[in-house]
Amino acid sequence: MTDDQLKEQVIEAIKKVYDPEIPVDVFELGLIYDIKIFPVHNVYVSMTLTSPSCPSAESIPVEIEEKIREIPEVNDVSIELTFDPPYSTEMMSEVAKLELGFM
Repeated sequence: MTDDQLKEQVIEAIKKVYDPEIPVDVFELGLIYDIKIFPVHNVYVSMTLTSPSCPSAESIPVEIEEKIREIPEVNDVSIELTFDPPYSTEMMSEVAKLELGFM
């Protein structure tokens, strides 16, 4: 499996994770800032939350890591949580904006 194929599988896994307060997955919400695949299929994800005081701050990164680890080819997963830049609704995909009535 190529790194690009693995990255696609990682994105599909991340799309199974939802913010409990918003009916849109965290990828479409724009919470994922970066995904890198390193040698031997180690996955790095840089992400944020809708706010630093998000009630799901503990569970969302853990759930993302669990979903990625379910991919058989993944060797290791590293999740980095950042609030720089701060999240804004401008980061949402068009799909999310339509779903939530922003368009």
